Amino acid sequence: MSISSGFNPAELRKLRSLKSPYGIQRFLDDIPYHLEDTSWSPRLVLRHRTAHCFEGAMLAAAALRSNGYPPLIFDLEAEHDTDHVLAIYRSHGCWGAVAKSNFTGCRYREPVYRTLRELALSYFANYCNLRRERSLRRFSIPVNMKRFDHRDWMTTDEPLWFVALHLFDVKHYPLVTPAQARALHRVDERSFRAECLGRAEK
Repeated sequence: MSISSGFNPAELRKLRSLKSPYGIQRFLDDIPYHLEDTSWSPRLVLRHRTAHCFEGAMLAAAALRSNGYPPLIFDLEAEHDTDHVLAIYRSHGCWGAVAKSNFTGCRYREPVYRTLRELALSYFANYCNLRRERSLRRFSIPVNMKRFDHRDWMTTDEPLWFVALHLFDVKHYPLVTPAQARALHRVDERSFRAECLGRAEK
């Protein structure tokens, strides 16, 4: 399927104007964090100019595709916390990520990580729940969104819950052992306040 399939000219111009992974990240940073329980397509994110982490990853995957990258996403799985979905890309043989997050440190990553495990671990110190517990535990294999082209994932007005359900089923790899998880310390107050800087709340 062509990136142009389903998008109107104005939508395509917007996606292509973002030009790079960092340009996509800047767009995501500039729009408000979406607090509703939705699963919008990239078209709806462009229409409403708001997104949460899953919707941000969908928009980023479509924008990466429009700028010559494969539309890859990646799931970070947490305990006693919500998972985090990223769009990922490779440059000069290394991995980077584009992400929308309600927490400061769970957003963009420069493409300097040699493996997906390294990329996932770069989120570990910042990934915490509201009880200040370090909650990140597992990371998934990459998912190429081309597999959902037959469902018009980029432009549909229907919810993309089928993508979220697929992420539950794909293989995940552990980041820490059970013994390491039991020994983890809570995030200190200063770091927690930094993570919550600008956090959107209902």
